[in-house]
Amino acid sequence: MHPQLIKQSPSETQKVYTRVPAVRSKPCGDALNKFIIDIDREYVDNHLAGMEYVDELYRFYKLAEGSSQVRDYMHMQSEIDASMRMELVDLLVAAHDVLNLPPEALYLAVHFVDRYLSMNLVSRNELLLVGFSALVIAAKYEDDFVPPLEEYVSLADGDFSKRQISAMENSILEKLGWNLTVPTAYHFLVRFIKAAVADKELENMVFYLAELGLMQYAMLQYSPSMFAASSVYAAKCALKKTPLWNETLKNYTGFCKCQLIECARQLESFHSEAAQHELQTVYNKYLSCES
Repeated sequence: MHPQLIKQSPSETQKVYTRVPAVRSKPCGDALNKFIIDIDREYVDNHLAGMEYVDELYRFYKLAEGSSQVRDYMHMQSEIDASMRMELVDLLVAAHDVLNLPPEALYLAVHFVDRYLSMNLVSRNELLLVGFSALVIAAKYEDDFVPPLEEYVSLADGDFSKRQISAMENSILEKLGWNLTVPTAYHFLVRFIKAAVADKELENMVFYLAELGLMQYAMLQYSPSMFAASSVYAAKCALKKTPLWNETLKNYTGFCKCQLIECARQLESFHSEAAQHELQTVYNKYLSCES
C-alpha cells in the first residue's frame, strides 16, 4: 500500500527519552517503607532535575488524564471503523520510526487522531491525511528538529500534498482548541518502567506491548496511567520476571495487581497474535530487540 513504509528495516533498539521528570512519590505508610525502593534517590542532589515539583506534576497528570481521555466515538463515524484505525496507527508507527521522531510524539499523535475523530466526521480517503498531519503536529510539539513535509508526503506514497497537510494541521488544531498539553500513556510508561527497575529486555517488552495496545481501539476504555501500568505488569508476566508486582510498583503507579488484570490480559492476547497478524510493523520493529 505504502512501499516506503513497508520496506523499511526495523530499528535496532527503541530509544527512551527522559524529558518527562520522574515523580518522587512518597511511601504510603511507615510500615511499608522498607519494601518500597526510592527510585529517585540519584536525583536528590541534582538541582536541574526539579525534584521539588515532580510530586505535584504527576498528581496533576493523574487528575488531568480523565478530562483528556478519549471515549468511545466510532459509532458516530460513517465511513471508518476500528480496523481502519488500526491500519492507520500501524502506518504511523512505521512513519514515526523512519523519521526517527521522539517516542512521545507517537503517543501524542495517536491521541490527536482519536480526539479529532471523536469530534469530526472523517471520510475513508481523509483518514491517512488526518494521521500524518497529527504526527506533524506532535513532532513539532515534542522535538526541536521537524522533518520537512516532503518526507511525510513521500512516506505516504504521494496520497496527499504539503498544502493538504498544512490545511489539515489547521483543522486539527482548531478542533482541539490548541489544547495540546495532555498526559499520554508515555508519560506514565517511562515512570513505571523505572519503578519496575527494568532491564533492557523488560523495557523493550513494555514498549512493545504498549504499541500493540496503541493500535487497538478497545484500549481507549482504559486511562493512560492504567494502560501504562498494565503494560508493565503484562510484560513482567510474559517474561516471568518476579515478583510480578510489588509495593514499589503499587506505590508509584497507584494500582494494585488486581486492578490491572483485565487490561493486561488483553495486551497478552495482542502479543500472542502479533506474529501471525497481517499488520507486522510493531512486531518487526521490536523483533531485533529480542535476546
